[in-house]
Amino acid sequence: MNSNWYPNFDPRGRGFYQAQLPMQQGPIPQTRQTIVAVKYGDVTGDRVDDTVFLTATKSEDSPFLKNITLHIRNGRTNQVQTFQLTENAGYDPTLWLGDFTGNGVNDILIQIQSGGSGGIIYAYIFANQNGMKQIFDSIKFNEQHQYKVEYANYFKANVTSENPHKRYTLDLTYKGQEYLNEIYNPYGTLKQSIEGWVDPVSGIYPIQIAQNGKYYLLTNQLIAGRYHADGLGYVENLLLYNGNEFNVVRQTVCIYGENL
Repeated sequence: MNSNWYPNFDPRGRGFYQAQLPMQQGPIPQTRQTIVAVKYGDVTGDRVDDTVFLTATKSEDSPFLKNITLHIRNGRTNQVQTFQLTENAGYDPTLWLGDFTGNGVNDILIQIQSGGSGGIIYAYIFANQNGMKQIFDSIKFNEQHQYKVEYANYFKANVTSENPHKRYTLDLTYKGQEYLNEIYNPYGTLKQSIEGWVDPVSGIYPIQIAQNGKYYLLTNQLIAGRYHADGLGYVENLLLYNGNEFNVVRQTVCIYGENL
């Protein structure tokens, strides 16, 4: 059996140290990394708390992290599984444990801040389903849920969602007369066609609705108008795991209120 040095946590309160643990799954790291997040809970379903942690390579004089990697140390066997992430560089990675699948076992939600101006995040969920596997990837979610944003005559903007197939009409009059004068003729017709866009996911939140221990996933995406700072509102998708994938069970568009 191969073994390699892995970061570990001393439950007696002496902090992190390096422990030699058996490797049975995942590639063996070539360089020593630093622990950047850790959580404790049963993620394997044997009713024994496991140690879930992220490691990363730190950059000199910068909070930017590279090679962010998920590790799961089995609390019963001491074996460690390692999982690579699709996008494994960014800022402030976090871990959250909770049940998305409804089997009574904690799943693992990972979030990484991309650091871009849009506040985009990378998010992943891992669950134990006859072995640990990834069941959510925010990058794939963005690819599977596309939108169109088009300004229309008479101070409106239409947001069209392809999946699910819905259209939302936004009233732009709250933006004020100066804003409207730049876009519309005096009688409300567009001076020229304008298209906006919807950002990739910038917020993702586990929430309970039925209070049965199973969590939904709420995603948040900015609707941008002529430029990124010209925000028109947000698209929110409420997702529920159906045994194979996360499906949208409710989609809404939130708009900004008008100052009175």
